[in-house]
Amino acid sequence: MASSGEIQLVVFKLNDEEYGVPVQNVQEIIRMTQITKIPKTPKHVTGVINRRGDIIPIVDLKNFFELETSDADDDTRIVVVEVGDKILGVIVDHVSEVLRLPEDAIEPPPRLSERAEAAYFAGIGKQGDRLIMLLDLPKIVPDFELDKMPRVDESEIA
Repeated sequence: MASSGEIQLVVFKLNDEEYGVPVQNVQEIIRMTQITKIPKTPKHVTGVINRRGDIIPIVDLKNFFELETSDADDDTRIVVVEVGDKILGVIVDHVSEVLRLPEDAIEPPPRLSERAEAAYFAGIGKQGDRLIMLLDLPKIVPDFELDKMPRVDESEIA
């Protein structure tokens, strides 16, 4: 458990940049697996997986953030997160560590533009020369538009 004055993050990479999400939002980290595609979903929604009987939507963060994409490899992981009443998986290139970061090592995100994307970051963590972009999951998840996905019958994905 993180003591007062620090946060605990799961740190992962998208391309060469590091991102972090609060460890309390992470249910598990799993190896890349077969994803069932669902038609008529937003481009960043890759599909769904069956995880111990639960249907979990999977989001490609690179597509969502309009980053350069790459094929999955042995390091690719799905980070299963819980945000409010939603459980979903996000595809990342590599999960590097669980990191304790002092709160005073976190700066507010810089205001680079008027674009809404800036609101997706809770701050930037600094550790030596490293910069870790802290994702604000409660702000990002509604924009994944998971509520617009067609309804999936669990018996079709067994």
